[in-house]
Amino acid sequence: MADYILHKNATRGHANHGWLDSHHSFSFAGYYDEARMNFGLLRVLNDDIVIGGMGFGKHPHDNMEIVSIPLSGSLEHKDSTGRHEIIKTGDVQIMSAGSGIAHSEFNASKSEAVNFLQIWVFPKERNIEPRYEQKNFSKEDRLNKIQTVVSPKKEDGGVWINQDAWFSLSNLQKGNEVQYTNNLNGNGVYVFVISGEINVNGQTVQSRDGLGITNSDKLNITANSDSEFLLIEVPMKF
Repeated sequence: MADYILHKNATRGHANHGWLDSHHSFSFAGYYDEARMNFGLLRVLNDDIVIGGMGFGKHPHDNMEIVSIPLSGSLEHKDSTGRHEIIKTGDVQIMSAGSGIAHSEFNASKSEAVNFLQIWVFPKERNIEPRYEQKNFSKEDRLNKIQTVVSPKKEDGGVWINQDAWFSLSNLQKGNEVQYTNNLNGNGVYVFVISGEINVNGQTVQSRDGLGITNSDKLNITANSDSEFLLIEVPMKF
C-alpha cells in the first residue's frame, strides 16, 4: 500500500532577505525541521524569487546534483570553469558539482524579478569531474502529458543527472488525467504543484504543496483545475 506525506505550502520554511524571497520544502539555511531533512535522495527544493539586478554571489559546491528551473524570468550563470550562460523560462539547467565547482546565479534582468526552483539531489558517484548542461523544453510537449526533463538516460530526452533520478513536468488542463509509472523499483516520487490543483491517487495537492509518495509504482493524476506540476522520482535509500 502506498504511503503519502503532504507538505502544505504554508508549512514550508520561509526567508525574506529583501533581494531574495525563498520558500523551502526541506530544511535549508536558517530553516530546520528534523522531519523534513530530505525525501530519499532529494535534499533541497527551494522556491526562490530574486529581484532585478540581484542574486547569489560566487560560492562553492561539491558532490551534489543541482537543478535550476526558471518559472518566470531568466538567470545569469557563471562558474569557475569559465562558463557564462543565460537560463531562460522553459530551460532546465543541471550542474554536477562533483569534485568541486564555484558558481554565481544572478537575475539576468535589472528590473523584473525571476522566480525559479532550485533542487539538490545527492549524487550516485562521488567526486566526478564537474559538468554542466541546459536544455529548452517546449510547453506544448507537456500539454496533458508528462515530459521528461532530467534523466540518467540520454535517450529519455532530458538533461543528464548523476543519479537514478527522473524529473518530469506536466501542464494538465482541468478534467484531464495522466498516469506516471516509476522508472525504477523502490524509487519514491515527490510531486510539487507549481500552479492549480491536482488529485494524485486520491490525494488533493494544491499550488506550491509537495506530496511524497512511496511504495507505489504508479500515479494516477487528475487536474481539478488547469495545473502545472513537477514530478521528482528519486531513490529512497542512500
